[in-house]
Amino acid sequence: MPVYTLNVNGKSLKVDVAADTPLLWVLRDNLRLVGTKFGCGIGSCGACTIHLNGNATRACLTPVSSVGASKVITIEGLSEKGDHPLQQAWDEVDVPQCGYCQAGQIMTAAAFLKKTPNPTLEQVETAMNGNLCRCAAYHRIREAVLVASKKTK
Repeated sequence: MPVYTLNVNGKSLKVDVAADTPLLWVLRDNLRLVGTKFGCGIGSCGACTIHLNGNATRACLTPVSSVGASKVITIEGLSEKGDHPLQQAWDEVDVPQCGYCQAGQIMTAAAFLKKTPNPTLEQVETAMNGNLCRCAAYHRIREAVLVASKKTK
């Protein structure tokens, strides 16, 4: 099997896996970064969202062989102390119920807010549309994204 050197959360890490192994499983099984969740395996739910060069990307659809020198950021790498404005807003608004989808929600929101720092409610709804929440906490998720947008100014 080939050995891949990945830039994950600012660290250079080597993995020995098959070329078609989804990045999701490399992160979880090989690198023990379990914040990125498996939801559907077909890129429809958003639970596995990570950043690839700053873009929200579904890790379940991304073969490790396609990553190359790209910078991978997982929920563990979003903030060293867990104090990213989105993480703070998630706590303030009391978003999580079961919490399963939250890492993917936060990673999608973080990539969105970098590109759209002063979003409208409609823009937040559109940006977050591809992330599913089994608990239907959508109104709190939208509210937390808007709260975080005010913290990042």
